[in-house]
Amino acid sequence: MSRPFRGPAGFARPENALKRADELEAIGQKAAALQTLHDVICSKKHRTWSKTFESIMLRHVELCVDMKKRNYAKEALLQYRNMCHLVNINSLEEVIKHFLKRAADKAEEAQAKAAAVTLDVEDLEEDASPEELMLSYVSGEKNKDRTDRELVTPWFRFLWESYRSVLEILRTNPKLEPLYAMTATKAFHFCLQYKRTTEFKRLCDILRQHLTNLVNKFREQRDAGPESMTMHLESRFEQLRVACELELWGEAFRSVEDIQQLIALTKKTPKQPQLASYYTRLTQIFAVSDSPLYHAFAWLKLFSFARQHARGLQQSDYQQMATSVLLAGLAILPYERGPAVGGRTGAVSSDAVAAEQEKDRANRMATILGFAVDAKKDARSLLTRQALLATISTSNLLALVPAEVRAIHDALSQDFNPLELCHRMAPLLEKLPELAAAPLSSAAPVRTVALDKYVPALKQAAVLRLLKQLSEVYSVMRISELAAMVPFFTFAEVEAVVVDAVKYDYLQMRVDYRNGTLHFGAQHVESDKVRGHLASVAKRLAKAMTMINPPPQPLPAAEASRREAIIRAARETLEGEHLKAVARKMAIEKKKEEAERALFEAEQMEAQRKAQAQRAHELAEDKRRREEAARREAERLQREMEEREQEELRAHLGARNIKVKEGEKLEKQAVIKDLMSERIKEQQELERRMVRLAKNMDHLERARREEEAPYLEAAWKQRQEADRAYWEAAQTEAARLHRQAWELDIEEKKRLAHMVPDKEVFKGVIMQRREAEFQALRRERERRMAEMRNQRRYEREISRRKAYVTRCRAEVEQRMREIEEQRRSEEEARKQAEELERKRKLDEVMAKQQAREAEIERRRAEERRGQGLAPPSATGPASPAAAAAGAGGNKFLPPHLRKQMEAGSAAGGGAAPPAPAAAAAPADEDSGNTWRRRGPEAPPRDYAPPRDSWRSGDRDAPPRDYPPREAPPRDMPPRDAPPAASSGKFVPSALRNRPDGGPPPSGSAPPPSSGGGGAYRPPNRR
Repeated sequence: MSRPFRGPAGFARPENALKRADELEAIGQKAAALQTLHDVICSKKHRTWSKTFESIMLRHVELCVDMKKRNYAKEALLQYRNMCHLVNINSLEEVIKHFLKRAADKAEEAQAKAAAVTLDVEDLEEDASPEELMLSYVSGEKNKDRTDRELVTPWFRFLWESYRSVLEILRTNPKLEPLYAMTATKAFHFCLQYKRTTEFKRLCDILRQHLTNLVNKFREQRDAGPESMTMHLESRFEQLRVACELELWGEAFRSVEDIQQLIALTKKTPKQPQLASYYTRLTQIFAVSDSPLYHAFAWLKLFSFARQHARGLQQSDYQQMATSVLLAGLAILPYERGPAVGGRTGAVSSDAVAAEQEKDRANRMATILGFAVDAKKDARSLLTRQALLATISTSNLLALVPAEVRAIHDALSQDFNPLELCHRMAPLLEKLPELAAAPLSSAAPVRTVALDKYVPALKQAAVLRLLKQLSEVYSVMRISELAAMVPFFTFAEVEAVVVDAVKYDYLQMRVDYRNGTLHFGAQHVESDKVRGHLASVAKRLAKAMTMINPPPQPLPAAEASRREAIIRAARETLEGEHLKAVARKMAIEKKKEEAERALFEAEQMEAQRKAQAQRAHELAEDKRRREEAARREAERLQREMEEREQEELRAHLGARNIKVKEGEKLEKQAVIKDLMSERIKEQQELERRMVRLAKNMDHLERARREEEAPYLEAAWKQRQEADRAYWEAAQTEAARLHRQAWELDIEEKKRLAHMVPDKEVFKGVIMQRREAEFQALRRERERRMAEMRNQRRYEREISRRKAYVTRCRAEVEQRMREIEEQRRSEEEARKQAEELERKRKLDEVMAKQQAREAEIERRRAEERRGQGLAPPSATGPASPAAAAAGAGGNKFLPPHLRKQMEAGSAAGGGAAPPAPAAAAAPADEDSGNTWRRRGPEAPPRDYAPPRDSWRSGDRDAPPRDYPPREAPPRDMPPRDAPPAASSGKFVPSALRNRPDGGPPPSGSAPPPSSGGGGAYRPPNRR
């Protein structure tokens, strides 16, 4: 009994894992072998590719196919792709090919087995057993269906999932595009071989989604992958072929649209065989979709392409293909089956939308058919029956067709003989199948041409041309006569053709069964007759009145003149009435147009609203669909993870011979806990067994050594005696052989003794020649050594000189940098010194200016005193009110001065403030204090004399751009000084209390000039 696998172990070398997997598979544990290889592939320790990993992957995919483990294979292939996509991408290609080949072989084997089971019947005449009959009645399935479901369907599902997984793995790597295209082709062949239409549709959707992602990726990265797009284009041609062979025409048309999109992206024309196959498939698609116009144009493009590019075509091939083109063009109905004509006039918006849709459809069909059409232009004029027949006529295609087909063309497009048209067409149509009996050659793009499929459409076209020509000749015709003219149709079939033509406004006919006649003409419910009905009635009534009442006799002159006057007045007012009627008609038409325009706008708005609502609904539906798909995908992934987890748990439990019930859901934590407890118990049991085994081994070894000691000693002594005897015999034999060899050498010496002189002579000659050669070589060596020493000395000298020059150059550069640094520092020091000197000179100039201004103020004060200006009177006390009244223009008195003056007057009887306070004001001014009061006569704080006040000859004057002074004028009184006593004149604080009017103390500001007023003026303007 084989020992169960105890779980995967970490292998240091991948070769060990491969050997272990082979051992496990040999004992029947394939699941354990697969898990071992899977753990090695997915391990984070092994990230470097080697040839061993390719062998492991080949074995891994074989086990995955045998056990139908698609998820294991997909995960392993993803890991292997990440491992080898930068090292050896061909290895991944080989693994994937082996994987797909083995899966396909298994599917074929299952199908063969199912066929063998179905055919394995012992007696063909024996009836089915009762059990089989009961099972077939209950299940409703046949025996083959059940066999296929049990044997073939699982392998088909696994093979299909394998193709999907491989395509998903390969779609993101540009290096794997050829393998991606090969896999897609194999998937197409799988769907075609086993008629898997549902899987083929899913495969097309998957490839289309991959292409969309690839196009978006290239659009973001601004680079196009022409090779990748070319491979996708080849895959789409194969997809088109398989779709047509599976008769999935909707998917085939979507494949055609994909091909056109790829051609627009690659900007390249496909290969000629691909284009021939493309146009051939288009003829099949449009033939099935009941689009005779596009079918005929597809045949025309195929014929033109074969005529230009095909090689080896025979004349019969050209004849049959030209016949198909001509018959396909003639089978087109002469009218277009669009929306029914004669609808209500208000449906303008819907007609416009339908026309726009029809235009887009025509442009798209023209692009599919290979016509270069501008998107802004309408291609409907290009794809018409008239354009097709004109192209056929101009391309000299009629010369290639048989006479019968040419006669059909003449009857349906040129001749006018309605009475014999259908009788002439009947035998010609019967000969069409015989014209296409011979198959085409191998060089032709198509193998056979079926002309009999055009017969019903040609019969209908003949009936329509017959009716059209009859409507130009007859207005009424018997039904029996018409039925006799059409031998291949009954009148019911002719009536169906007539109804269809009248529906789309190609014919205007009525069938009168009561009289058995056909009426050709307008079918507008007598609308044209009603328009002139009143006028005809009036004319007939007037004629009848003339007959009843003949014209009267000539009137008298007065009556005649009155009638003439009335007629003249009527003629004069006729033009005005006519203009009024025309204006009224225009107004009515304008109102109708406005009503129609309003109705059109309303319907257009309604159509826009419906389109927006439809778009919003589609967006919401698309969003819901995407969310539903994402939810289903998440549920599927979660379900797969849970299934995989359950399989892993079952594998672990199965490896430990633990039976699990079918369908039982295992808890991961409980299983892990049980496994861990079991492993701990096994470990403990193993340790106890090892202790017991070690003790037993210890006792056995001790007993063995005690028993074998005497035997070892005896064997040793025997071995020593044998060795001594062998050594003595060997010594005796060696001495004998040595003696024998010595005797032979002595005899040889005696025989060669007479050759010694000749040997010495020859030796001397040889030695002399070698000595001469040696001396010559020695002298040559010394010469070369001397040259080498001189060369090395020269090179050493050159290198030393270069090093010296480099060192000197570096020292010079270092010295230059030091000199430059020193010059820069001296320049900065000089600039700082100049700046300091300039500031010092500016300070000196400022001081001199201030001294000069003080001197000027002092001289002006002396001049004022010399003119007899008296200081303010201080003889009698004055009240604050009087002082305030005598202040002249200075009416404002600050509150704190007013309080001081009131306090002084109350305490000292109205005396002036004490002299020390007044004398302290100039000192405060000279100390550099700023202004503390600004009255109405004070200058602004930032005042400075104008620049033109400086004298040009003053060398100590500051420069023009010197900033204005911030110091206040010196003649401004402090805030706590009393107001001036003079009427509107400024008196300096230093002179207010001087009774003698003497000069002010040194440093005080001079008073202003007596120029007038209390307004302040700068010193240079006084």
